[in-house]
Amino acid sequence: MGETPCTDDSNIKQEQTERFLCPACGGNMVFEPKKQKLVCLYCSSESEVNFEKTNIIENDFYTAEKIKNVNWGNEKRIIKCESCGAETLLDENSTAQFCAFCGSSHIIKTQQEAGIVPESLIPFVISKDKAGELLSNWIKKLFFAPRALKTSYNMNKMNGIYIPFWTYDSETFSDYTAEQGTYYYVTETEWVGQGAERKQVTKQVRKTSWSVASGNYSKFFNDILINASSQINKHIMSKLEPFNLNELVQYKPEFLSGFLAERYSIDLKSGWNLAEEKIESNLRDEIRQQIGGDEVRNLSFSTSYDAIKFKHILLPIWISAYIYKVKVYRFMINGQTGEVDGESPVSVVKVMLLILAILAVTFGAYFYFSNK
Repeated sequence: MGETPCTDDSNIKQEQTERFLCPACGGNMVFEPKKQKLVCLYCSSESEVNFEKTNIIENDFYTAEKIKNVNWGNEKRIIKCESCGAETLLDENSTAQFCAFCGSSHIIKTQQEAGIVPESLIPFVISKDKAGELLSNWIKKLFFAPRALKTSYNMNKMNGIYIPFWTYDSETFSDYTAEQGTYYYVTETEWVGQGAERKQVTKQVRKTSWSVASGNYSKFFNDILINASSQINKHIMSKLEPFNLNELVQYKPEFLSGFLAERYSIDLKSGWNLAEEKIESNLRDEIRQQIGGDEVRNLSFSTSYDAIKFKHILLPIWISAYIYKVKVYRFMINGQTGEVDGESPVSVVKVMLLILAILAVTFGAYFYFSNK
């Protein structure tokens, strides 16, 4: 790979760091999704990686900042994109040619620490070749995409990147008050019609009887998943989910060899605030169900949280950026399941041709039937 364009490097820390060297030839080894092993880029020798699903620790939320571990297993540096602001973690010996998020080559080194070490991750299962195939097929189905997208898209500008997420666990205890509505029916009589045709009819009319409801509700929430990246389009990410979190394995730097990892831009406390919003929404629905009745109104509740735990996890995404008329469009593939989604430019010419075709068919049908 080419050297990263950067600013003055005189203050950048340079240290000898761990690499995963091939025992046969001394070349660099990278994690290969197809084989789920480290593979040498030079002689194709293979080395096993120990997948550990046990001993994944969930950390105490309140003491996290005091005891946080920032040692990722080998020295990390942060590459910050001057165009979009994305911060990507690289091994000290690695280089980047362009930003994985926007395709820009204007990236600089920073001395900011890598942050809290991930507790676990889901390793890549989809290889780069497979990701390229899935993306190519997805692009072909984009009817309104410009021809330039389908013919000049650069498959080489695709990076495997681990996206940071937080998961939160918490016991919750809620006290609530509300009004519970129960339907009942009464028979009412009314006159209908006019003049001599008027007559009395009876009908059943629904009424609501309201009563005060109050009580408490307790629930344990497990693995509330919060995206810790501000670079990822939340709508696209929701289309790529779900991830099978049962496949989480203990973090090892070997899994990152050959891939990028984004530094979280939504910190632990901000992530918890987002988790609280998810929890409160869930509690509102479940408390309504507990109250019962036919309607619930004026629901008010307060919630206390206890035993809050968290994990910092990494989830695999293949990502590529395409620049069309100075605007950046991103495509992403779930590195575990192969689900594809993204943004695409729209060809104005294709849209106009479709509109003209519809108008032509409409007018043709009108003249045909009007002259019969």
